[in-house]
Amino acid sequence: MTDLRPGGGERVGGLRELASSFVVPGPAGVAIRDRLRVSESDAAVLAEVGTFLGSLAAGDLAERSRQGLAHDAASWAVRKRELTGKSSARWAGSITKATHDQWALARRGQAAHLTWLRGQIAAIEARLARPLGARADKREGLARGYGSRAEWHAKSRRLHALKARLAGVEADWAVGRVRVVRGGKRLAHSRHHLRAAGLSEQVWRARWQAARMFLAADGESGKRFGNETIRVTDTGQLSLKLPSPLAHLANAPHGRYVLVATVCFRHRGQEWRDRITANRAVAYRIHHDVLRGRWYVTASWQRAAAPVLPLDAALARGVVGVDMNDDHLAAWQLDVHGNPVGEPQRFFYDLTGSADHRDAQIRHALSRLLHHTRRNGAAAIALENLDFTDGTSREQHGRNKRFRRLLSRFPTAKLKTRLISMAAEQDIAIVAVDPAYTSRWGAQHWQKPLTTPRRKTSRHDAASIAVGRRALGHPIRRRTAPPPQHRSDATGHRTVQARPETRRREETRPHLPGPRTGCAPPGGGAKAGNQGAQHRSGHPAEHGSWHQDSLPLSL
Repeated sequence: MTDLRPGGGERVGGLRELASSFVVPGPAGVAIRDRLRVSESDAAVLAEVGTFLGSLAAGDLAERSRQGLAHDAASWAVRKRELTGKSSARWAGSITKATHDQWALARRGQAAHLTWLRGQIAAIEARLARPLGARADKREGLARGYGSRAEWHAKSRRLHALKARLAGVEADWAVGRVRVVRGGKRLAHSRHHLRAAGLSEQVWRARWQAARMFLAADGESGKRFGNETIRVTDTGQLSLKLPSPLAHLANAPHGRYVLVATVCFRHRGQEWRDRITANRAVAYRIHHDVLRGRWYVTASWQRAAAPVLPLDAALARGVVGVDMNDDHLAAWQLDVHGNPVGEPQRFFYDLTGSADHRDAQIRHALSRLLHHTRRNGAAAIALENLDFTDGTSREQHGRNKRFRRLLSRFPTAKLKTRLISMAAEQDIAIVAVDPAYTSRWGAQHWQKPLTTPRRKTSRHDAASIAVGRRALGHPIRRRTAPPPQHRSDATGHRTVQARPETRRREETRPHLPGPRTGCAPPGGGAKAGNQGAQHRSGHPAEHGSWHQDSLPLSL
């Protein structure tokens, strides 16, 4: 998932300027999936049709890649006419649109790779220009130097390699050339490392063929059940239009094949049924999971853009601040005044194991978070707008490989995307806040005051309060109580909170010099001039050098 807010704050006066909090828009699309319990004949027909259409899609992608930036609507029409003669007009439209989307996705990935390469080259050049062992200076914007001569030499070699790679990517970008592997680059590489991947050649071949199949069709509003190519009726009957070379496989009129398996979408089933009975567009995709030996069908459609809830309305009943961590979500409810209510909550998840296991863990933790929010009457969740794409390199965190691996495996994009989708169904708003200094200031101002003999407040719990207060527009800093009246500040002015419009309110209080702060030398106060005039023991005049007179000889 991309960043939720455009741009970021800049560093001003030693502290980064904070971006404004905002309500995240809801999801624009819906996708649901169901298993197809196909017979052997159904599986054979689906495999044959998918393989045939996959070969046409591969050829069309190659032709689109050769055209590069010279592609236009006329060339798109030529490609579609050629595919129409080999399959059908509807399949040709689905293939060419999928090819266009895949080329555009590869193009965006190429742009992101260019940005990453340029950032890495700039970071390495900045560190190579510094002396060995030099420390970083954030105020001057100077990077730290490398630790040893060997590391400096290795990084200089890497710099040349990155520059050569950058030149190649820039050349591809200039002519519009993209590099796409139908079936997946990772699966293609595993063909040469079958033992390490734990696959046999037969299993790999089956997975490769399944990944390169094409059984997808976009919906059409106004057509029967919203899709003429792959049709699913309200009773769950699934049929597909066969390409003209495979028309002999049809078992229904008009060159269609009807599967024995039926479809029953349990999740959002009523919404899907209302849509197809109104003949509104629904896209379908059929794919084969070779490892499980199962077939699945996925239905997807777009939603009308819902108006974004104003920030004040979303926070009218308080907010639940959430601090994301690599193994749990720390949450604490805050009222409209920014005061923590109740006890802190922690929703744990495990990011080890398979991708399905990690996905289930995240989904379960988010479900518990949403239930907690609704149970406490809040209507908004405040979340840090984290983006670790630039923080996983060695140039950013040095030799701290453990921390870099933690950032790499942290599911920021998946967690935010899934939380936005799930919260929209519960009528809960998601408020994105700037993540700058939330952990540091939360621990500094909230961890110790909220720790009791029966409750141990962690740094993450304090950070969740900081996130929630920033979403509500309150400063994170918590002023301390005034000292006793016999010392100073009898009026207790330090308990007053800074107003939201007060400048520099998020920063720590300046350490003003003076007798009360201990920043001025002794005798430098306003009343220092009268000290020597007072008649008491310890007079400043008595502190001079002293010597005893000699005794008179007459005694």
